[in-house]
Amino acid sequence: MRQNLDERSPAPPSRRRRAGPGLLPILARGLGLASAILCGGCSTAGFWLIHPAGPVAEASIKSWIVDTGATFLVIGPATLLVMWAIWRYSRIGRGNYVPGWSHSVPLEATFWGVPLMVVIGLGVYATHSSFQTDPSGPAAMTDPANPDSRRKPVEIDVITTDWQWLFIYPDRHVALANELVVPVHTPIRFRLTSATVATDMFIPQLVGQIDVMPGMRTYQGFIADRMGTYQGFASDYNGPGFSWMRFETHVVSDETFARWSEGMQTAEEHLDDASFLKFAAPTINTDNITRRFSGVQPGMFDRVMDNVMMGRIYETPSDMTEKVSHDINGGRQPTHADPAAIKQDQSR
Repeated sequence: MRQNLDERSPAPPSRRRRAGPGLLPILARGLGLASAILCGGCSTAGFWLIHPAGPVAEASIKSWIVDTGATFLVIGPATLLVMWAIWRYSRIGRGNYVPGWSHSVPLEATFWGVPLMVVIGLGVYATHSSFQTDPSGPAAMTDPANPDSRRKPVEIDVITTDWQWLFIYPDRHVALANELVVPVHTPIRFRLTSATVATDMFIPQLVGQIDVMPGMRTYQGFIADRMGTYQGFASDYNGPGFSWMRFETHVVSDETFARWSEGMQTAEEHLDDASFLKFAAPTINTDNITRRFSGVQPGMFDRVMDNVMMGRIYETPSDMTEKVSHDINGGRQPTHADPAAIKQDQSR
């Protein structure tokens, strides 16, 4: 009977697994495809962050590269090990099932030691780089080409409205809207405030972003080490005009800056409290139209900040979003909101 049962019993299935494609060929194909996709357009002109034009921006991109590299030092091998384990112990792999395995000193030391060393290294480097990227620190005010230079900084007051930039040069009593002009190899110091809502100012190739808040004063600074035109913009959403709240930063020679400053003295528009109230009205300016002001009334920055703190805000009318679409389609640019809709209690 035993023999008959054995004869009738089917033979156990073979435990031999069919060999599949190796891991290296799979990774090679994947890396080749990824490289082809990434190199489809190899121009980096639009990647402003990787083309710094000043020491603060250069320190920022170096810090980003180190942080990213250290992260991949951990994530890269860990990802490859996970992929290897999935392949090794899958149906097509040849891994052995070892249910009794529970501990390995070399693996524990590797899995805990490497990340710990990376974190310690990043902490030390972050402490050092934070001083290099501090816009109000000595690194931001030192020209790498001439570290011993003691050039007088150019002071600029920045006021944001809905949705324009106003750059005031208080020492020269001139102002420029939606455009910035600075000399090369010269420290630039900003004071920033908002007449409406909070936003951020960001010039990727020169300096990192900084908050611009109503009723508050923030500071920013940089040095440009080469001439050129660099893009700046609002990096924090602040309403329907956020997308066109941009400006060009022109870094010019000392001679060009002196001629520009002298020419600004003849600008037809003047800037006082009354004209600023009109300027601060919510404005559709998709063409990025610039304006030039001379005879800027002293103390404009402080008065705007005080007015906002006292509740004299420059409010956006509720129908402004509808006007944006209507005015853009009609080609009327720039368009200002009705001044009567701006709530400013002058009696306070």
